Amino acid sequence: MIVDRFARALDDRLRLSPVARKALAKVFPDHWSFMLGEIALYSFVALILTGVYLTLFFDPSAAERVYQGSYAPLDGVPTSAAYASTVRLSWDVSAGLLIRQTHHWAALVFVAAIVVHLIRIFFTGAYRKPREINWLIGVTMLALALFNGFTGYSLPDDLLSGMGLRILVSVTESVPLVGPWLAFLALGGEFPSDEMIPRMFVSHVLLVPAVLVALVSIHLAIIVRQTHSQFPGPGRTEHNVVGSRLWPSYALRSLALFAWVLAVLFALGGLVQINPVWIYGPFEPAEATAPAQPDWYVAFGDGALRLFPPWEIRIAGYLVPAPFVPGVVLGGLTFLALYAWPFAERLRTKDRRPHQLLDRPRDHPARIGIGVTAITFYGVLTVAAGDDIIARLLDVPTHAVRSLLQVLVLLLPVAAGLLAYLVARALNRGDAAGIGDLTRADLRRAVGGPRRDGDAGAHQPPGPAAQAPLPGERIEMWSEGDLWRWRYRDDARDVTIHGNLSGESEQEVARASRLAYPGVDRVVVPGPPLPVPGLRSALRRWGDAALGVSLLVTALAQRRRERRPDRPGPDGDRPDGRSGPSD
Repeated sequence: MIVDRFARALDDRLRLSPVARKALAKVFPDHWSFMLGEIALYSFVALILTGVYLTLFFDPSAAERVYQGSYAPLDGVPTSAAYASTVRLSWDVSAGLLIRQTHHWAALVFVAAIVVHLIRIFFTGAYRKPREINWLIGVTMLALALFNGFTGYSLPDDLLSGMGLRILVSVTESVPLVGPWLAFLALGGEFPSDEMIPRMFVSHVLLVPAVLVALVSIHLAIIVRQTHSQFPGPGRTEHNVVGSRLWPSYALRSLALFAWVLAVLFALGGLVQINPVWIYGPFEPAEATAPAQPDWYVAFGDGALRLFPPWEIRIAGYLVPAPFVPGVVLGGLTFLALYAWPFAERLRTKDRRPHQLLDRPRDHPARIGIGVTAITFYGVLTVAAGDDIIARLLDVPTHAVRSLLQVLVLLLPVAAGLLAYLVARALNRGDAAGIGDLTRADLRRAVGGPRRDGDAGAHQPPGPAAQAPLPGERIEMWSEGDLWRWRYRDDARDVTIHGNLSGESEQEVARASRLAYPGVDRVVVPGPPLPVPGLRSALRRWGDAALGVSLLVTALAQRRRERRPDRPGPDGDRPDGRSGPSD
């Protein structure tokens, strides 16, 4: 009763019920892949909840402290205040280790969910108009998540994180002209400075989270404002969304996912050890530990530094150190490509129409080939970050493992991308439902054999094979100026059904026809084909046309007689009995 009265009073003043009613009626697709973004969102919520608890006990200071606590090997050892508070939080604070490890696992899952979500968006074309802004926001959130994860990883001031911070400072200093100034400005002095931990703490708990909250809010607002994308299927068009309403079905399902995410994160935090800083010891600039690896989301940068040759060049008298290309140029080009991809694809395809239906990855072999190439490339770099671990497990020299990975990072991505491209072409040109259904003929067709349909590449030129009537059912596609159209033909049953959707390319109409008539062969015919009606349908049309003409003539004659009631009769008399006008 109190809640109802409060809601009514609030609505009387703010008039929120129409907005809330419209928002609660929004329809969301039911496909599982749309939950990847929600996993990232709920991991971010877990990060905020656990981070608030950790902030109460963490001392963000580089001042020297003598650790006194339950961990005996460090008892009485002088360390930084940040490291001492981290060890004390892990060993002496109630639920401290659980919350700290859950926070770390949530950070790993948060970045992983963003990456997988971006991969799903990339392969399905969900970044196209009108969702370019959300793509840019997602890429920005990925960059901020990487940066914030690294600063949080470095805050405990242990030996492992201190080595990683030293590497990042060296990469920053490798930027020509401005690198040393940027590092000095960020750290507040020479590394290691007394100001670096407080500055990282402010950035980690205040600045970057505030920007992430703003970006997440804008991201969700755009999703609510726009029509939600969906995969093609029965009853799904560019103008509707098939799925569940936000309230109550989708909201309950989303809350259940939130509970599962929290349960899994807290289970990992309580059962799976991660980042045991008390084992690594406090950071000392003159000391190092090996083998040493960073968290997975920045491991590709460490792997690039390990695999790239130690080349140093001079430009205009300025030295360009070896870490500049693998540490700065590679990461910069990666995010530049991510930001520019939607606009580069639009420029290449000339496709400026809004898209609500997603693509199947097989429908764009070039896109899937480029995506697999990039994923494989960064996967090899991530593996290279653990080359010392691999060498230790295999009992081989580290330089031998590194030499092999240097070859693989150049060859394996190209081979994987080419294979993915050919498999996508084979699936696109044939009727195989999946990779396991591909035949040798499908693969030959993908390499460059005769085409089965017009789904990819330029359509086959009109020739005798295209003009000759084919027995049985088929899909015929043709070009009318800048548009492509299609129709279903079955000569045996004298059935012709024209498709109601046209497209700007042969690929679009082929995809639409496959959705409507799966498994039917597609051919390209020259020019707009003329319908060939049967005799019965032709007679019916002629009869309807003749009846329509006769009714039209009768109606016109009747209307003409009604408009001239005063016309004189044959004897000069009017219809009302009066005489006509005299001379």
